[in-house]
Amino acid sequence: MKMICAIIKPFKLDDVREAIADLGIQGVTVTEVKGFGRQKGHTELYRGAEYVVDFLPKVKLELAVDDAVVEQVIETIIEVARTGKIGDGKIFVFDLEKAIRIRTGETGSKAL
Repeated sequence: MKMICAIIKPFKLDDVREAIADLGIQGVTVTEVKGFGRQKGHTELYRGAEYVVDFLPKVKLELAVDDAVVEQVIETIIEVARTGKIGDGKIFVFDLEKAIRIRTGETGSKAL
């Protein structure tokens, strides 16, 4: 099992959610986050004053998936979330040692 963590632009959330649901992924955790990478933020003008926005709004998706579908999920997220512009995001993949469904006590892939 793997834990996929994807940081994407907020306006791409609904498209990505629909695309991974079409793959049969039943669960995803979404968190609104702020951060920056190579983009380093940008400047904005507000009431005549210029200020720097260091942390840009992003959305973090966390998906626990079976090893058999990891590459397919990653490719789908990339395909749907890509705009071709700076700040499209990142995907991180972690080994998931154990998963337990609290309600039934199922473990491993059955708990996903």
